[in-house]
Amino acid sequence: MRDRSPKGPTKPNASPGAKPGPTKPGATQPRAKPGTTQPGAKPGTTHEQRDRRERFERARRESLRPENLSVLYGWHTVKAALENPDRKVHRLLATENAARRLAEEGIVATPDIVRPGAIAERLEPDAVHQGLYLEASPLPSPDVSDITEDGPVLVLDHITDPHNVGAILRTAAAFGVTAIVTTARHSPEATGSLAKAASGALEYVPIVAVQNLARAMTELKERGYLLVGLDSSAETELSALPLRSPLALVLGAEGKGLRQLTQESCEHLGRLDLPGRIKSLNVSNAAALALYVATRRLG
Repeated sequence: MRDRSPKGPTKPNASPGAKPGPTKPGATQPRAKPGTTQPGAKPGTTHEQRDRRERFERARRESLRPENLSVLYGWHTVKAALENPDRKVHRLLATENAARRLAEEGIVATPDIVRPGAIAERLEPDAVHQGLYLEASPLPSPDVSDITEDGPVLVLDHITDPHNVGAILRTAAAFGVTAIVTTARHSPEATGSLAKAASGALEYVPIVAVQNLARAMTELKERGYLLVGLDSSAETELSALPLRSPLALVLGAEGKGLRQLTQESCEHLGRLDLPGRIKSLNVSNAAALALYVATRRLG
């Protein structure tokens, strides 16, 4: 018989269960249905599941957070608090290594020994606790009349970022600042990330929280303080001003700067001249440079 099969290669018929061939260039892949994982993604990584997990972890952290107590974590922060007789300690958690280090440093403490995860679950995900977590009573806020005149004072006008305020506190402790004056509202709590950024300075520099900043500045002025506000648009550079002791440097929030009434309460406004192309600094860096300039001038 004559072979009636077609000449040349034939295309195989598609059959159930056959594997699809390679996708042609430019062809689109089918989209995953909303709420399902994308191809190649691990199970449990949908937006809904991530959001649910984050809400659960946030609620758990809040349930573990003590009421009316300061939460302090990190080596320098906790060590300084334990050495401060004015701090009333309520609870101390430490890993074995951290507890051993406290003992080697001569710090008298009786921590609950825990694994690192028991501390991490009480803090924000990016918090670096170094094996130490402390719950303590907040330090008392002194009055403006209690501020001593043996060093400069910093006045903060609506600076709300806790990392910035913590860094300012650390700088203040380094330059012998006797107090930081800020508003009771529009300022972060002296706990958590602020305390960590301060690296122990909360125990050395008192924070004077006031209801009315302009009134507190007037009280400082009546006590003989020279009030100098930092303003990038000021006519005179800070080092050229007639600085004297006692001195209070006034700093405003990034972007907004000093409020109008705060500016009017200052006796002088000064700017920081910078040699580079960027003419403005983060407020915590500006505080450090201003304190350096002022303390060099005052001697």
